[in-house]
Amino acid sequence: MVLKYIKDIIFLFMTVVGTLGNMSVSVNYMFSWWRSPERKPIHLILIHIAFTNILILLVKGLPKTIAAFGLRNFLDDIGCKIIVYLERVARGLSICTSSLLTVVQAIIISPRVSGWSRLRPKSAWHIVPFFSFFWILNGLICVNLIYSITSTGPNISQHINEDNYCHFTLETQEIKWIVLPLMVLRDAVFQGAMGGASGYMVFLLQKHHQQVLHLLSSKLLYRTPPELRAAQSVLLLMLCFVFFYWIDCAFSLIISISSEENTLVVNTRNFLTLGYATFSPLVLIHRDGLLVKF
Repeated sequence: MVLKYIKDIIFLFMTVVGTLGNMSVSVNYMFSWWRSPERKPIHLILIHIAFTNILILLVKGLPKTIAAFGLRNFLDDIGCKIIVYLERVARGLSICTSSLLTVVQAIIISPRVSGWSRLRPKSAWHIVPFFSFFWILNGLICVNLIYSITSTGPNISQHINEDNYCHFTLETQEIKWIVLPLMVLRDAVFQGAMGGASGYMVFLLQKHHQQVLHLLSSKLLYRTPPELRAAQSVLLLMLCFVFFYWIDCAFSLIISISSEENTLVVNTRNFLTLGYATFSPLVLIHRDGLLVKF
């Protein structure tokens, strides 16, 4: 009973803190974006990431919190379909938008003599078509959930339902072998781009660090450019994303191959699902000093 109360409190804490953190980040970057004469694409991408995080916390964390406090069957079939569909779409959007953030930041800090500088977005509005593509892509990949999700009724055992409010019905093999490769391909492509861009930024930052050491040895005054400080923040965000993503995948694999349900593993995986959405705004708040600005 004590462990149950601890789990309930953690769910509630992560949902509230994550939602407030992402709201503060999005509001801050919205004001910065509208007030600044030079509207930076990075700010628009960070606003979209914060919105995606809020969506994950509301559709995943809030129902989890309600279910954890003992309210069962509070969603009908339509509510379940909407909640689970939006959760999966938001998860895909998080992967795609985080990858876009890393790639755009790598292009921004790339030397102007390199070929990457020609890909630098001339305006923040050039990023908007990518958002539309991400929404359409993930919406189509997850459309099968509309037909495979039902509300947990009194005739469905709660033991087989880890979410406690929605139930997954078995899909046909044809649908499974169409959707699963698309999800794997999406994750592989965008995480590959994220990894390549992150490695390139690490190389540029290391090169910049060597130049700093040379300038310091020459006793010259030096300040880190804002673009490189932003790159360091993006790298921290990507480390946070990769950590929670792969740990979540590991726990999902354990659950799928396990012969019997392990409540501790299931609850840990649920916490990890909310991890990036909860802690990523805290990284930005710490790095950019948003609390000081407020």
